Amino acid sequence: MFASELRKKSIFFIGLAGTIILVLIIFPFIELPLKNYIASFFGVNDLHMGETATILLDNFLRIIKIILWMTLAISIVRFLDFLIFGAAFRGSNQYELSSLMRNVFSIIIYIVAFFVIFNSQYPRVDLAALFTTSTILGIVIGLALQDTLGNLFAGLAMQADQPFQIGDVISISDRGMGVVEGVSWRGVKIRTFQNKLLIISNAVLGKEIIEVAPKDNLNARIVFFNTLYANSPAKTIQNVREAVRQVENVSPKIRPIVRIRNLGDNGIDWEIKYWLEDYSKFNDTDALVRQRIWYVFRRENLEFAYPTRTIHVETKPQESAFVETVNEIFEQLSNVPIFAPLSDEETQKLAQASSVRVYAPGEAIVHKGKTGNSMFVINRGAVKVQIMEDGQPKIINNLRENDFFGEMSLLTGQPRSATVIAEEETEVLQIKKKALKPIFETNPNLVKAICLIIEERRKLLETHESHASTLHIDKEKGVLNSIKKFFGLN
Repeated sequence: MFASELRKKSIFFIGLAGTIILVLIIFPFIELPLKNYIASFFGVNDLHMGETATILLDNFLRIIKIILWMTLAISIVRFLDFLIFGAAFRGSNQYELSSLMRNVFSIIIYIVAFFVIFNSQYPRVDLAALFTTSTILGIVIGLALQDTLGNLFAGLAMQADQPFQIGDVISISDRGMGVVEGVSWRGVKIRTFQNKLLIISNAVLGKEIIEVAPKDNLNARIVFFNTLYANSPAKTIQNVREAVRQVENVSPKIRPIVRIRNLGDNGIDWEIKYWLEDYSKFNDTDALVRQRIWYVFRRENLEFAYPTRTIHVETKPQESAFVETVNEIFEQLSNVPIFAPLSDEETQKLAQASSVRVYAPGEAIVHKGKTGNSMFVINRGAVKVQIMEDGQPKIINNLRENDFFGEMSLLTGQPRSATVIAEEETEVLQIKKKALKPIFETNPNLVKAICLIIEERRKLLETHESHASTLHIDKEKGVLNSIKKFFGLN
């Protein structure tokens, strides 16, 4: 891309510069004959008119020379600017920032070149004296360009310091916050998070306090929340940190920090500090972090602290919208094929030992390779079961209400064989090992029935060769012996 553009500019520059140089070389050969012809033509009738015509022609030719030399100087400067600075800054974020300094230097070179070329054609005219004696004109121009010159020099100062670059997020007190889109000699263009364009002059910006979040840097954010004093701090730290680590745009390079900010009047005040990969999306990330904290609180029976000014008239705590009665859980488990061999009494015991958990859309319920001692039955919502194939996630199954998953890890002690992610807000029943063991001890038929279902689901996953190694079960002893050994059954 750069090579083709360089080729085009080189051809244009060589053609233009060659033409101008050729004209300047030929110029002296036609200048003197042309003057003699004009003088003789007008001098036939009037000698004074001939001299006047010769002077006018001489000035005209001098101006033509000045224009040609200036055109040549401008073309040389612009080509060198492209050749040197264009190649050096084209692939960097400072390309637009550097253009301000380059333009100023180019203008200075043009002015110097004009003085030299003008003096070569009019050596008797003192341009310096002409400009210095125009005091009134200088004052008028200076007052008229006061703001413009202020912006220019403030822009040069920022160019030298380079406090921010294109794409950085900056915050200016009492003025706004957004992403830097452009920097010019006049001011800075900032795209706010309301998708509006904020333009601030360099003179004003140079007097402001600017907070910069570089785009190539891991910038931190802090979100606050609170809990009741009855909630365990260790449990809160572990669950909140794990939930925040899975949020999109939260950098996995630095582990989030969950710490107590204050022991307040109503409860424990917390803060969670995490680092973002793309700081321009901090609003969406903060909102998603707060959402995940709410869901993990519901699952782990953690409670937010209410202000002391709130009066609770109820005599018992308000039931969560996600809590199911034991009878509803009993009906749910009765419809699951894996528990068909259970009697109503055994199903009732299992329902009492089960717990309800709610997951947000896009949140992982189980992770491949992690150890687990529980299985899940979908009460409402939908999940997708996925594995990694050639470095890319591949969905191998979709489950909805009354479907179950995680039984392999619960029954055999093997690591999770796949990752299960909620596709929408999903409510599941969690059944742990300690709830199932007493039932296995009194109902051996349940173990055999589950073995058949385990084999069917294992075959489904083993069809994916890249995943088969993670589903290893001791085939010599069989699935039945593996379950008995894991649960300590005879």
